Amino acid sequence: MKKLVIIRHAKSSWEDPYLNDHARPLAERGYRDAPRMAQRLKQKEIFPDAILSSDAERAKSTAMITSENLHFPKDKIQFTEKLYHASANSIINEIKKTKKEINTLFIFGHNPGFNELIEKLGGEIDNLPTTGQFGFELDIEDWEEISPKRAKVWFFDYPKKIG
Repeated sequence: MKKLVIIRHAKSSWEDPYLNDHARPLAERGYRDAPRMAQRLKQKEIFPDAILSSDAERAKSTAMITSENLHFPKDKIQFTEKLYHASANSIINEIKKTKKEINTLFIFGHNPGFNELIEKLGGEIDNLPTTGQFGFELDIEDWEEISPKRAKVWFFDYPKKIG
C-alpha cells in the first residue's frame, strides 16, 4: 500500500505583475496558510517518506514550509522543472520514478495539472485550491503500478474547510 499526497502551492503574490511566473513568490496569505495546512497533516499523523516538488518559487516555498513543520529534511526534497505546468500524464511519469521503498510521497505543484491528476486517479474535484491537499491510497507495491483502478480517495483538505 502506497500513499500519495498532492499539495497545490500556497497563494502566490501578484504584487509585481511583470515578474516571470516561475519566480512568483508566496503572498502573505500563502505564508500564513502553508504552515497551518502542514500542521493539519501532522495532526492526522501524515508524514512523507519523500517529497517531490515543482521548482517554481511558490511550490518550492510551500514544500519547504511543509517539510519544516513535519520535520522532514529540506535537503531531501527533490525539485524538478518537470512539474511546472505539467499535464496529468507528465506528473504520473514523475511519480513512477519514485523508489519502491517510499511508502508516502508528497508532491507539490500546480493547477490545472493537479486537478487533471486527481480526476484521472478517480477523485472528484472542481478545483484544488491553493494549499489544498488531496490524498490517495494506492493498492500497489511499486510506484510504476500507479493507475486509477488501484487508487482510492483517502482525504481532501484545504484552508477554508471547517472540521
